[in-house]
Amino acid sequence: MLSSKEVNDYMAIQQQAPASTSESAPASVPAPVERTSVTERAPYNFRAAATVGFIVGVVDILIAARFLGKLFGASAHSAFVNFIYQVSGPIVSPFTGIFGDTGSKTNTFETASLVALVVYAVIGWGLVALIRIVTAPKGTKPASS
Repeated sequence: MLSSKEVNDYMAIQQQAPASTSESAPASVPAPVERTSVTERAPYNFRAAATVGFIVGVVDILIAARFLGKLFGASAHSAFVNFIYQVSGPIVSPFTGIFGDTGSKTNTFETASLVALVVYAVIGWGLVALIRIVTAPKGTKPASS
């Protein structure tokens, strides 16, 4: 183990500049380093787009749970299944009757749920695109994804 005096002596030797062969040669000065920021300002309102995406995601999950519950014949007497049906019912009701439902009394292929799922996903995508266009700085193209 080296003592602190030995370490200091070693550091002093390492820091000494080598003898220059030419006394008149100018010392080289390092070029200034240009600092750039790694983070950039988002070209649109990310929080608004993320909020719309989250809300549409929750709605689509509720509709998908309703569709799977009806398809696999989940009992409406279960509290959780009843909750899903009650919450998603008003969301799906505008699309009821566009196509006929098929299946037995217990297992129903509810097409209104599928139509609602697609329509709400497209509406959400359109709202996010609109947010990106409206909130993008002037003279820039909105981010595409």
